[in-house]
Amino acid sequence: MAKETFNINGESLLKKVKELIAEGNVSKITITDKSGKEIASFPLTYGVVGALLLPVLAAVGAIAALVTECTITVEREDQEKSKS
Repeated sequence: MAKETFNINGESLLKKVKELIAEGNVSKITITDKSGKEIASFPLTYGVVGALLLPVLAAVGAIAALVTECTITVEREDQEKSKS
């Protein structure tokens, strides 16, 4: 599994999470505050769409309202494994 990290401000958090979900190969998103404390972690599976994402997006929106800076760690499925 590949990991990526993004440092982002609270205002852009929801937009970035929506972009990552739209990419489709994300298996888990973890949000940490600027001190490194985990705020939330959301496992995502293939085929999660529409109404199933609303609770996740609502939680991310609430987090965005509370934090000024945070880090998003994204775990992605390896492309080779997902093709087989």
